[in-house]
Amino acid sequence: MADAFRIAQSALGAMATKLDVTANNVANAQTDGFKRSRTVNRTLSGGGVEAGVEQLDSPGPLVTDAETGQTRELSNVDLAQEMVSLIEAERGFEANLKVIRAEDEMLGTIIDTLV
Repeated sequence: MADAFRIAQSALGAMATKLDVTANNVANAQTDGFKRSRTVNRTLSGGGVEAGVEQLDSPGPLVTDAETGQTRELSNVDLAQEMVSLIEAERGFEANLKVIRAEDEMLGTIIDTLV
C-alpha cells in the first residue's frame, strides 16, 4: 500500500513540473525568439515517475518590421497546445489525488477493523 502512495506522490511532483513549464511557456509566449519547453516523464525502476524538461528548438514564425525592414523570429509557443497541457496536468493531479484518498480510506478501514 505504501508503494501506491509513493508512486502517486512522485506523479504529483511530475504534474507540478508540467504545470511550471506550461506557465513559463505561457508567460513568455510574446517574447521574441523564446523557445518552448516541455516535460518528458520517465518511469523509475522502483515505481513512480520522474519529470524531465527539454527545450524545443523548432523555429517560431518570422515577421518583418514594416518600419525598419528587419526580420525577427517570434516565439514557438502555441497557446492552444499550452491549454491542452494545462488540462493534462489538472487531470493528472485529480487522478493521483484519488489514489491517495483511496489509500487513506483503505488504511482507515484496516485500522478500524484491528481496533
